[in-house]
Amino acid sequence: APYAAEQPIGLARVESGPVASSYPAEALIEALDASTVAAQVQGRVVDVRVDAGSTVKRGDVLMRIDASEADQAVAAAEAQVAQAQANLSNARAAYDRSRSLVAQNFISRSALDQSEAAWRAAEAQLKAAVAGRAQASTSRGFATVTAPISGIVSERLIEQGEMAQPGRTLVSIYTPGAMRAVADLPQYKLDELRRGPLKARVEFPAEGRWVDAASVTLLPSADPRTHTVRARVQLPADVPGV
Repeated sequence: APYAAEQPIGLARVESGPVASSYPAEALIEALDASTVAAQVQGRVVDVRVDAGSTVKRGDVLMRIDASEADQAVAAAEAQVAQAQANLSNARAAYDRSRSLVAQNFISRSALDQSEAAWRAAEAQLKAAVAGRAQASTSRGFATVTAPISGIVSERLIEQGEMAQPGRTLVSIYTPGAMRAVADLPQYKLDELRRGPLKARVEFPAEGRWVDAASVTLLPSADPRTHTVRARVQLPADVPGV
């Protein structure tokens, strides 16, 4: 009777071995070289020269703040220096007179000591006034806001005519080229991820593209609120489109 030939059975060797542990996570792209520029003086913004997307070079003027208050502070500091110089001149002259009178035995040595102490105090007051003038002049220079790095303005957070306050953020700037992806990983995955050298691939879903990371760094501390550890995934230099 006819019969069907049996199909040959495929054979394969089964071996055990380590399997890489992986974990997918949502990430944000950020620049390694970025700077947030904040106001250092109080005043109204009178001139804005950049907006989000503007390309700037280090030292370029970003905006100007009304320096009226700073100018008044400089004028007041100048007046204090002039007053301190006059006080020092009078104190030195009084000390010279006292020294002459002591030589003639008209006043006591303690009176001369008091005159010298007044002279030294006037010298200290002049130094303090000069330092105050330098500080006021420096503060006036802060009315012109310049770019601390070369790059692209990612955000401008103040409009012309608004009031700037010390510490208020004005502009954010980043330098394109050196970029990284930042992701928060659950704490319970750390033991698995730390068993071997870390590698990562970054997916850009909109473009259907994967980029192999140049390096991966896990920060040494966990967030006590979320129980996650931040991973920094360094991208290769100058990845287009990022």
